[in-house]
Amino acid sequence: MSMVDPAPVAVVDTSSTRESASYVDWSAIIAGIVFASAISVVLISFGSAIGLNFLDFNSREGAPGILIGIAAASWFLWVQVSSLMAGGYLAGRLRRRHFDATEDESDVRDGAHGLIVWAGATVLGVMIAIGGIGAAASTAGSVISTATNAASNVAEGTADALDPNAYFTDMLFRTEQPAANGNTEASSAEAGRIFAQAALGDGTVPEEDLTYLSNVVAANTGLTAEEARARVDRVIVEIDAAKQRAAEAARIARNTAIIAAFLLAATTLVAAIGAYWAAQKGGNHRDENTVFTDIFRRF
Repeated sequence: MSMVDPAPVAVVDTSSTRESASYVDWSAIIAGIVFASAISVVLISFGSAIGLNFLDFNSREGAPGILIGIAAASWFLWVQVSSLMAGGYLAGRLRRRHFDATEDESDVRDGAHGLIVWAGATVLGVMIAIGGIGAAASTAGSVISTATNAASNVAEGTADALDPNAYFTDMLFRTEQPAANGNTEASSAEAGRIFAQAALGDGTVPEEDLTYLSNVVAANTGLTAEEARARVDRVIVEIDAAKQRAAEAARIARNTAIIAAFLLAATTLVAAIGAYWAAQKGGNHRDENTVFTDIFRRF
């Protein structure tokens, strides 16, 4: 009876493999980023459709701007937080767990994957936004270039329409019975330069310039000296009112930009916290083999 020696058993040391393996599961992270981006696109499109549905182009008065801003900001907050929480949950659920750590350490690793999903989706969103801004800038540049080429073929006097005071200077020389050979072009240009010089200072037109403008207006329009001076004073008041409106619009735009930047930063921070928490919940459901039978049923 022959004796057969048993085959040698290979012993694999998995400790070195675990030490060399990375704890970052990039497949789960990429899946979370793609999932979060897809949900964000769907919800933003849905919100845009709802917003456009409430627009009435036949109505002169629409919804108050403050209400529209609050609704848009609230929707954006909900979309960003919910989409990143969904992406973080998916990453935590799909992450391969290394059984070399405590439950608390495993939760931290799951949450870290949620933070990486948040960071990746945020960077991707910024890149898409920058691409959109670049495309818009390119389109605007093409339009400006076309307008510049067209403007080069127009008469020289058309350039005066770009003067911000052109409308007000035209008001100075309006007359019911203009002279057949009347030419107020030089007078209008000079009046515009007077207003521009005043704008460089405190906005006050010197008395000698006011007297000169009144005389020029009277000579070109046939008004009396008192009527010409009244017209000059009225136009100066209109210019000051236009400056006040422009300053108020600039102030509102600045405050709006500040609030928008603050809300964006706060929303991004809340989304990071949500992604971290959702990834931990996904990891817990992975370890507990949690199945949502009420939602995902076999048919």
